[in-house]
Formats: sequence, structure tokens, C-alpha cells
Amino acid sequence: MLDLEGKNVTSEHIRLLCQAGESLIGVRELYLSDNKISKTEIDILSKSRCFPKLEKLFLNHNQINDSGAKTLAESKFIRNLNCLMLEANQVGPEGAKSFATSLNLKKLETLFLDSNPVGPKGAEALAKSICLPSLTSLHLDSSGIGDQGVKAIAATQTLTGLRKLYLCSNKIGSEGAIALAGSPSLKNLNCLSI
Repeated sequence: MLDLEGKNVTSEHIRLLCQAGESLIGVRELYLSDNKISKTEIDILSKSRCFPKLEKLFLNHNQINDSGAKTLAESKFIRNLNCLMLEANQVGPEGAKSFATSLNLKKLETLFLDSNPVGPKGAEALAKSICLPSLTSLHLDSSGIGDQGVKAIAATQTLTGLRKLYLCSNKIGSEGAIALAGSPSLKNLNCLSI
């Protein structure tokens, strides 16, 4: 585990980290939350080969946005991840779509996109994803998905392995609640937070 949360990590620090080579080969968890990380740092990280065993990546409360999300989603850097945390990163519908269509997230079990402007279109992209076969936990609290996004998730034909679904603070009305309650696709849920 390498914990650099809230350490004012800059692009130069990320560059040096990625040049460390063999000394970081065993790192399975990387904590980079609360560092004002943007697309610039994501560009550097995404080209890195120094974390081949990385399973958990924590990037909460940074400034990654849709462009950085796309770069990350297209990177082989994330191929072995089972947990990706991106809470509060200005990731919108396009960023969510990038993760939904990424061929590098086949092992991903947990995706945190809480407090991002994912919106209904982003939720629809995730709900239709054929690229997230291992996903069991999806966190979309405070992501502006509303009833339209909730209905898309309830109608998913591909995220049928979900066991945990977090949808708090999304202004879900009776339409969304009824869709969730009647969803045959979400029968494996053992935790639903609305």
C-alpha cells in the first residue's frame, strides 16, 4: 500500500513516482485522494508501468473531470483494478461513458462515482455496459441521475451481478422507486441505498 492522500502531490511528484520502477512493483493499493490531481497527473499515471499489481486506486476529491476519466479508462494502468474510487472529481456523463466502454476494467468489482455530475446519460451508459462484467458494487450517490438514470439501471441487462447499489441524494421519485422495486435484473442486490 502506498498512501499519499492529502500530501499536495504535484505532477513532478507523480513523474518521480512513476520512475521508481521495480521498488513499487508490489504495491496493490494506491491512495492519491485530496491532491488536486487533474488530467495532467492522470496522463502521467496512465503511461506508468510501475504498478503492475495495482488492485485499488483511490482518487477521491481531485479534479480529474471527463477528459481525465477518458485518459484513465483507456490506460492499461487500470487493467488489474478491482476497486476504483473517484468521488467528487467533476466526472460527468462522458467520463461515465468512458468507464462503461473501457476494455481495461474487466476485473473491476467496485466503482465509486459519488458526488460527480454523472447525470441520467452517464447512468444509462453504465447500465448498458458490457465492459464491466465483474462489477458488484456501484456508488452513484449525489450524481444527479434522477428517475431517468435510476430506471436505466433498473432495466440493465448487463449489470446483473450487482450486490450493492448506492443512489442516495438523486431526487428519486416514485417512478424510479417503482422501477427499482420491480427490477428482475437487480435480484442479487443485498444492499440498496436510496
